[in-house]
Amino acid sequence: MTKSQAPTIQTFGEFFRQKRVAIGFTLRSFCERYGYDPGNISRLERNILSPSIDKQKLEGYAVALKIPRDSEEWTIFFDLAHAAKGKIPTDILQQPNSIKYLPLLFRTARGQKLSKKKLQELVDLLNK
Repeated sequence: MTKSQAPTIQTFGEFFRQKRVAIGFTLRSFCERYGYDPGNISRLERNILSPSIDKQKLEGYAVALKIPRDSEEWTIFFDLAHAAKGKIPTDILQQPNSIKYLPLLFRTARGQKLSKKKLQELVDLLNK
């Protein structure tokens, strides 16, 4: 994978703004259409205001942004909101045995080497 092909890590705000612009709304027109406060949405998009992780609130934003329910973008949207809060998404925590794999994820995130067996366990969990 070349540097230009490497995935970029987005913040919740960057993703939100990208989706809003992609569906053709200015900040003001988006807020007028869906009844949101322009100041709050602007702060969300600039990552000054941390997003809510309330499921109904996020679903409302996702629907307004025309993100298809149960799509990869839907999941990314919710994951970015949780990451902005430093929280693990509840759907991951509700998976059987997911808690026991969190230390593997933490070591990987810290850049520590995992054994092939531990790496395979992590891959298997993520593929479930």
